[in-house]
Amino acid sequence: MNADGRDGCSAPASAPVELVIFDCDGVLVDSERIAVEVHTRLGVEFGWSLSAAQVVELFVGKSGASIREIIAARVGTTASVRWDEEFHRRLRDAFETRLRPVDGIVEALDAIGLPTCVASSGTHPKLRHSLGLVGLYERFSGRVFSATEVAHGKPAPDLFLHAAARMGVAPESCVVVEDSGFGAQAARAAAMRCFGYAGGVTPGERLAGPATVVFEDMRELPRLLAEAALAVPAVASGGNR
Repeated sequence: MNADGRDGCSAPASAPVELVIFDCDGVLVDSERIAVEVHTRLGVEFGWSLSAAQVVELFVGKSGASIREIIAARVGTTASVRWDEEFHRRLRDAFETRLRPVDGIVEALDAIGLPTCVASSGTHPKLRHSLGLVGLYERFSGRVFSATEVAHGKPAPDLFLHAAARMGVAPESCVVVEDSGFGAQAARAAAMRCFGYAGGVTPGERLAGPATVVFEDMRELPRLLAEAALAVPAVASGGNR
């Protein structure tokens, strides 16, 4: 049983799909590769040698506050503050020249007819900046939700439940598009079906689970959502498609 009283069971396959909730980093904008690179370099500078795989396992999908806690536990609070400041400075600079939409996401969004919103671990200023740089912010204007609005970030279900409530849709009628293990856990904890995008930095096996479809090409998403809207049983499988 979760802290909010939900039992974390998967959504029934027969529930109609009324809302698609998108994570941002790694799902809409191809930012996670850049973030992993920056964290890896900072780790060396601050005396914590992290591989890219370790950064993905520890940080990807978590809120900034959660990441700062993990770093502070390893290098100390003072150093973690400097790490965080330097991370955001370097990330913002890199975004200006390197940030792109996730491959295939624009075509997918053009083909999706269901209501959509964004629910991300990032702050609102970061979301406005990154989505704006790639020309996607206006698509979701007024429907962007941040982990700063809830008590607990991913893997807790709070953010996705908050987004569903603000959009006026029952959790069982929501599907979540995620690229991180923590995000996929949060979707399942919210009793929402999950579409785990394995075309980024997170391996497909870290996304797989009940009521989850793992896929690698964003251009496949409209078809997968159409199947879910028709309650095709395969949507509740946990394997690759």
